[in-house]
Amino acid sequence: MPGLPPHTELIDGSLVLRSPQKYVHSPARYLLEQGLRATAPPELRVVREMSVVLGRRDRPEPDLSVVRADAVTEEAEETGFPASAVVLAVEVVSPDSVERDRDTKPRKYAQAGIPHFWRVEKAEGRRPVVYVYELDPATDTYAVNGIHHDRLKVGVPFPVDIDLTEIDRL
Repeated sequence: MPGLPPHTELIDGSLVLRSPQKYVHSPARYLLEQGLRATAPPELRVVREMSVVLGRRDRPEPDLSVVRADAVTEEAEETGFPASAVVLAVEVVSPDSVERDRDTKPRKYAQAGIPHFWRVEKAEGRRPVVYVYELDPATDTYAVNGIHHDRLKVGVPFPVDIDLTEIDRL
C-alpha cells in the first residue's frame, strides 16, 4: 500500500506488518509462481505480493495472485487489484500467519467472490502440500477441491501441472 512499509496488509481495518519469511516460504512461492506463469493463458497474469482490494477495511496481500490481464494497465503502477479481477489467490502459510492464512484471509477472499484459493503448507522436509479450494457461490465459502503432495495437477482455473518434489532442487 502506498506510503507504508513494503508488504503491509490491511485486515479488518488494522495494519498488519508481515514478518520475515522462513526459508521454505520463498522456494515454495517460486515453484508455484513459475508453474503458474508457464501455464497461464494469455488473458491472465500471475502477480506476486500485490494487494487485493476487498473493501475500505480490507486489503490483504496474497503471496501470489492470478488476475485478469485487462486489470493490468499500461502504466503498471498498480499496488493492488480489485477482488473482481482476481481469479486465484495463493497463500503460503508461515508460522506467524497461520490464523490469517487458514481462516481470516480465505474467508474474506470467498466473501469477495474470488473463485479459487490455494493454501500452501510445509509438509515433510521442505516439500509443500497444496490445499486447493473452489468457491461455492451459494454459500460464499470455499470447498476443498483437492490436497496435493508430490504433484499439483488441476484443471481450474486453468490446467496446471507442477511437480512439487522439484522444491528439493531449489
